Amino acid sequence: MRGMMMDVPLLTTSVLRHAALNHGDTEIVSRTVEGPIHRYTYADAWARTQQLANALKKLGLEFGDRVGTLAWNGYRHLELYYAISGSGMVCHTINPRLFHDQIAFIINNGADRVMFVDLTFVPILEAIADKVPTLEAIIVMTDAAHMPKSAILPNLLCYETLVTAEPADFLFTEFDENTAAGMCYTSGTTGDPKGALYSHRSCVLHAMATCWPDVFNISASSTVMPVVPMFHVNAWGMPYSAPIVGAKLVLPGGLMDGASLFELIEGEGVTMTAGVPTVWMNLLDWMAAHGRKFSKLERVMVGGAALPPVMIGRFAALGVDARQAWGMTETSPVGLACALKPKHDALSPDDRISLEAKQGRPLFGMEFRVVNDDLQDIPRDGKSFGSMLVRGPWVAAGYFGIDKSSAHKVPGWFDTGDVVTQDVDGFIQIVDRNKDVVKSGGEWISSIELENIAQAHPSVKEAAVVGRADPRWGERPVLVVVLKDGASFTRQEMVAYYIDKVAKWCIPDDVIVVHDLPHTATGKLQKMRIREIVHAVEHKLPVE
Repeated sequence: MRGMMMDVPLLTTSVLRHAALNHGDTEIVSRTVEGPIHRYTYADAWARTQQLANALKKLGLEFGDRVGTLAWNGYRHLELYYAISGSGMVCHTINPRLFHDQIAFIINNGADRVMFVDLTFVPILEAIADKVPTLEAIIVMTDAAHMPKSAILPNLLCYETLVTAEPADFLFTEFDENTAAGMCYTSGTTGDPKGALYSHRSCVLHAMATCWPDVFNISASSTVMPVVPMFHVNAWGMPYSAPIVGAKLVLPGGLMDGASLFELIEGEGVTMTAGVPTVWMNLLDWMAAHGRKFSKLERVMVGGAALPPVMIGRFAALGVDARQAWGMTETSPVGLACALKPKHDALSPDDRISLEAKQGRPLFGMEFRVVNDDLQDIPRDGKSFGSMLVRGPWVAAGYFGIDKSSAHKVPGWFDTGDVVTQDVDGFIQIVDRNKDVVKSGGEWISSIELENIAQAHPSVKEAAVVGRADPRWGERPVLVVVLKDGASFTRQEMVAYYIDKVAKWCIPDDVIVVHDLPHTATGKLQKMRIREIVHAVEHKLPVE
């Protein structure tokens, strides 16, 4: 017997329509590429989204077409999220920090017909103009007064000219909630990038789950600022979760320096924000140098890389809860969030931070397994290592244009590539990526644990640990650090610092000081490049 409930599809347009009807006067604030701060409301955004949908139709776009974006976090990008998917097309957000050849590959692989681009990124399209034959039109996300001239791209269209010429009465029809809504490609650190194709259902369910108190903990009283970019994994779903609850939305554009972020956080009364650790490290350093404090900020969500315990302490000293979340492009992305339980109130400060530094507990809807090499589940004791598998309604079942089974080594489960532990309360801690764990003398050494310890040293600004080939042990860990201005850090100081913090055989063999560490386009440490640096130093080769 089936239930007798209405079969109403979960569609992204229902999110913005809800915000316009019930939180219509709540602000959306954007720092624009042109310079000024732009302000309007959810009601305004809904009207403009309908105008944009009419403009998309006039461009000849049809149901199922892929529409690309190369843009920062801003109100026009938000309008594209809803107008494209609401029209039954696919909003294909592209990471402009990738190599040009990767961007061209992604555009062609996705078969994008039209590209919307911020002024900042027009030169990227000029550089790859002869490599992207699928593009029929390029629309610059600005007004007529700021339209660029390009000899390479002579037929650029103006976003504002297209939008303002249309009526705000587009009829968004209902369709299957499993229809594709958005697409984002992996960063392609090993092989070509692969496209995760999100459905309307997955986007809405994921956004609803992230609103919960143990995750983002946002409501109509919140002011939310996604620093994590809208061009990657839907800014962790915040362009959907903020309007779901009616929160004020602050979009920071492309200025990610400490001064710019602090100005928006304080000026707009931001209560919750989210981004990668490198952004927060720069913000905290700027605040310390200028003696500044937060007045309203309550929570910082940290993901994309491990949250160092020292960062938890620095935010706590400013009255801010730094909470770790875990996810991947293939998981929409949030699958874990680290909120403690009442029984943890009695923990000592050190034990509390150790627990808060874990990736967190599964959100409802997400199932996790931790298995050994024989694919048997390991004990949930917080100590046993295993490979992490995941499944759920917002986990990729395959990649765009690739055989579905390619995403799953274990049928029905996505292999994340992470080596983890899980405790009895469900808290998962990533020990390492399978490819990054240091395997020394038959034992596994966690590069993440060693990095977190080094990060807490007063001389260290950023740290990375990689394995170096060793004739006796197979591999030994090497620490690579960026130091704070005027600081020093010798091998002897390093060894002394690690004593009593890890087993003696886990202590890195050497420390290498560099001016900066290479990161991927999404802010993660580029371990392959760091291994090349270690190899170059060891063999006295020039470091590129």
